[in-house]
Parts: sequence; C-alpha cells; structure tokens
Amino acid sequence: MQNTGRDQKADAFIYDAESRNLRPVNRVAAPDLDLLKGIDRAKNTLLENTRRFANGFSANNALLWGARGMGKSTVIKAIHRTMKSEFGEKAPALVEIHREDISALPSLLGKLRDGKKNFIVYCDDLSFNRPDRDFKALKSVLEGGLEGRPENVIFYATSNRRHLLPRQMMDQESATGIHPNEAMDETIALSDRFGLWLGFHPCDQEEYLDMISGYIEIFKLNPKDDWCPAALEWAKTRGNRSGRTAWQFVNNLAGELGAKVGF
Repeated sequence: MQNTGRDQKADAFIYDAESRNLRPVNRVAAPDLDLLKGIDRAKNTLLENTRRFANGFSANNALLWGARGMGKSTVIKAIHRTMKSEFGEKAPALVEIHREDISALPSLLGKLRDGKKNFIVYCDDLSFNRPDRDFKALKSVLEGGLEGRPENVIFYATSNRRHLLPRQMMDQESATGIHPNEAMDETIALSDRFGLWLGFHPCDQEEYLDMISGYIEIFKLNPKDDWCPAALEWAKTRGNRSGRTAWQFVNNLAGELGAKVGF
C-alpha cells in the first residue's frame, strides 16, 4: 500500500481488511487519562507497559477484560493521547482492527512490520465469529510464528470475558466432546499468550460519584442543586454504576444546563 503524505502524518488508523488499506483517523475522541476513575491499577499498569514500548524496551500484549462500561476501550485511546503528549511525533500510532476482521491480523502485522513508526494494534470487544480462522490467526500473532511479533507492534484487545471463545462453543464441547476440558484448556492457553491480563470490575458508589465530579469540574458545569441524588437515581434506573453510566449522566446534566460536553 502506498501512503499519501497525509497518511504518513496521521497517528491513528482503522484497518480495512477488504482493501488491505489503513484509513487515517483525523481525530480520536479520548478523555484525559486522569479523568478515568476507579480503574487505577489497570490504567497505571497499561500506561507503564505502553511507555516501555514507546521507549523501545520490552513490553507485553495486553487483554483488558471485565465489566461493561468501565472504560476498557477508552483507556487505550486515552493512553494513546498521553503518548502523543509525552513523545510527540515519536509516539506509537494507534491502529484499530474490527473483530470481524481478526483473521486478517497477520496480514496487517505484515504491513506494519516495515513501518518506521511503532504501532499499537487494538481490537475492541474481541470475539470469534469464525473460530476455525479467527482463533488460529490470533494465536499465530500472539505466538509470533517463525518471524516473531514485529518489534514495532504491540497488540491490545478488550473483551467482556477473560476467556475468549464463544460460550456456546465451550458448552457444546462440554456436552458432546470426547475430552470435555479441551475447549476450555485451549481457550485458557490463548488468553495466557497475552502477557498482561487487566481486570475491570464494577465501581462502587464513591467511585461512580467521583467520576461525575471530575467531569463536572473539567467541563466547568455549574449545577445549582446537589446533583448526587439525581446521579444515584440515574444509575439505579440503568441497573449499574459504571464509567459509561457516569458519562451519560453528565451528558444529560450538561443538556439541562444548556451546555455541551465532549472530547
């Protein structure tokens, strides 16, 4: 693929598996890393791992798994933003590959191998629609194959489950397989190939309110009344407390105040 000058200057891309092209993204919507509350351990671990990679040191592929709405994909984009601030033009570029295209991952890495930049390849909500192809493609990438993982590429993935095969596949194997534990063993073996497992767990009430407080402060919102009861009621009606729920409440609050928020 021949890149235009504009493409060369881009720092984020989406991989089009059909055309095998990298489509530049002009702007990545990501908050400041400090705004992400309740996930400090995972956030700091991934940040340090990414800094090592950006500095040319050894770093691990990472699987971010756990509760929905707790910032798994957002933290990757926020760390990319931090890398741009810290490293400037030498910061790793972010490349998103859709989960439907995971079988094309080896060809993507082949294209990036000869690049002059470092790349964070990222797949959101990783799952396997075609396990016979997708599973093998990811396994070969994580293991490195004969050529090994490109030194200028690291792979980050998010999932709601720590173990990555579709649950119905594991259930079927358990019910009819000659060796019931083989499917689970293979799944665990795949997850084990990620050097980092970072768990994201539901936040408590204090963390939820702290998230909202941070957004209110950074966007300079000025609610006249105490917003906490409304925020708790908002979470109750949605059945969970999470970073996503907190952000949705702030959007609603900003609208009520005649303001607009965004990144």
